[in-house]
Order: sequence, then C-alpha cells, then structure tokens
Amino acid sequence: MEVRGSYAGTGWIRARKIPLASAVAAAVTLGAVLGAGWAQAADAGKVGVNLPMLTSPFWQAYSGYIPKMAKDTGVDILAPVNSNQDPAQQITDVSNLINLGAAGLVVAPLDSAAISRALDLAEKKNVPVVAVDVAPTKGKVAMVVRADNRAYGTKSCQFLGQHVAAGKVVQIMGDLASINGRDRAEAFRACMKGYPNLKVLEIPASWKADAAAAALDSLLSANPDVKGIYMHAGGVYLSPTLQTLRRKGMLHPAGDPKHVVVISNDGIPQEFDAIRKGEIDATISQPADLYARYGLHYIKAALAGKTFRPGPTDHGSTIVEVAPGVLEDQLPAPVVTRQNVDDKAFWANQR
Repeated sequence: MEVRGSYAGTGWIRARKIPLASAVAAAVTLGAVLGAGWAQAADAGKVGVNLPMLTSPFWQAYSGYIPKMAKDTGVDILAPVNSNQDPAQQITDVSNLINLGAAGLVVAPLDSAAISRALDLAEKKNVPVVAVDVAPTKGKVAMVVRADNRAYGTKSCQFLGQHVAAGKVVQIMGDLASINGRDRAEAFRACMKGYPNLKVLEIPASWKADAAAAALDSLLSANPDVKGIYMHAGGVYLSPTLQTLRRKGMLHPAGDPKHVVVISNDGIPQEFDAIRKGEIDATISQPADLYARYGLHYIKAALAGKTFRPGPTDHGSTIVEVAPGVLEDQLPAPVVTRQNVDDKAFWANQR
C-alpha cells in the first residue's frame, strides 16, 4: 500500500516495560550463556530512540517531546539513549537497542557517512529506521524527517545581505561530516556570491561550543570590524557567541550603529529571548516538536508495512526524493525576527 505522509494501524506487539539500564545489564549477563535472545524477547515490538546529544537546548527540547509524541501517536518506546555527540558510540547504541528487541528505530545521525554501519546492521535484522534531522549518505531508511538545510544557509545569507551593506560577516559552521553542516555552509557560500560587498570569514566548530568560543575570540581580535554573524546552531553557539561579543565590547543592541547583526538556526527559547533583547536579530525555527512527532509517525507507518512517494503531505510539508530511494519529509522552518518572535505557533513559545 502506498500513502502520502499518513498511515493506518500498526502491526507490532506491545510488551512490558523494563528499565533500559537493567535490560542492558541483564542482556550482557545472560548473553554469555544464552545469547541475545532473552533481551530481544523482553522488549520485542518496541521502538528504540537514539538521541545525538543532550548538551544542546534544541536536543533537550526534542528529547522532552519524545514521550509526549509517543503517547499521542500510540508508539511504545524503549528508554531513549544518548550518544553524547560520539558517532562510534551511536553505532554501539543502535546495536544495543536492536539487541534489546527494538522492532524499529528513530535515530538522529551524528555523522552522515558513519551511520551507515548502524543502518546496515538494522537492515540485516529487518529493523526499519527513520532518520531525524540528519540524512545519511549511505544506508537504508524508511524516511528522513528533516527541514531543508540548504534553505537555512540561503535564508541566513539573504538576511545578512539585507541588513549589512558592506563589510565582513562570519559563518560559525557545524560539523562538515554531517550533511546538515555541509548543506548550510555550501548554501550560505553560494548565496553570498550575490553580495560582493560582503566578505565571508569562516569558523569550523563541529557543533562544539568551546571550539566556537575560542575561534571567534581569535577572529574578532584580528577582525574587530566584523558586521555580521551566521551561527549554524544556536543551541550550541548562542551562548559562546554572545559571551565573546560582550567580552570584546561588541555586544550592542539592535538599532545601535555598532550592532553586529546575528542570525542563527534552531529556534530555541534562548534565541527568542535574545531577539527580544536585541542581542541577535533572527533565527530559523527548526521544528523540534515536529521532528519528534513525525519521526514516530513514520516509524509506526513503516512497522505497519506502509510505503511513501514524493509529494505534499497532510501536515503542510513535502516529501522529496533526495537520493535514489531516499525520501525526506521536509518540514517547514520559518525565519523568526522581532516582528513575529511572540507568535504562539512556534514551539519555543509553547513550553
């Protein structure tokens, strides 16, 4: 059966809940004698959820939405597992979830290429996977739930181009091993070619706050005339960026002639507050709530044997084929400015 962005029913079995830590310990203990069969039987039919990190307010918000959305969508989940920003640990975590009997997986890949090892393992075990936020470059997934990250880079470039007449602008980049980091960076660079009066300086920070802070400090010492900043992720870069600007005497409110124009990506409550204070000018609201909802929506559909095809969905987004056989539900991610920052429709204003 083929559907567009919808599902009907589920064919998997509910089983009693056991704490994840206890299950892992039991599986390890009995595995030496009995193998993984006991753990698989204990939680057969549940969905495993992998979190990439919990140091970012964005991922903290996503993690908070998972239990609520699981209840709303009727999906029984194992306790979510946090990979602590370690791609190798993420592969181990996926393996552990499968050994615990996960019938399906919702994973937010840390590394677009490295995650293929986990996806191959899941495929061998006939465990469907939905990727959230980051698309893999290899491996089978039932769906990718993600916003258009190239649009993030383009919209951020256009915002700076409209608000900075001339001068230097800084791009604080994410991990370029992630397709998200590459998409945002490449689209920003390409768009900036249309603004010849702006010179782009770049900081590769790999989603790490300390790396961003140290590099920005050095860059601003050498370039105190910076006029604008684009942050790939406010969840990790907002605080170090504001702290560095403040320490350098460069944190002036919007409207001040010395104000450094700042646009971010994520849409966390802290960014909204910074917009209200005039510390930054805009962010792009990445839908943490919808990532959780539709990640679980699609894994439930996959477990029920549903397939999908490109086209509009019933929830205001569009499914596109981003690579042969790889479908992505591109959820909306609007720009937030001082004009609409108090809109109750944004998830950051609903918490």
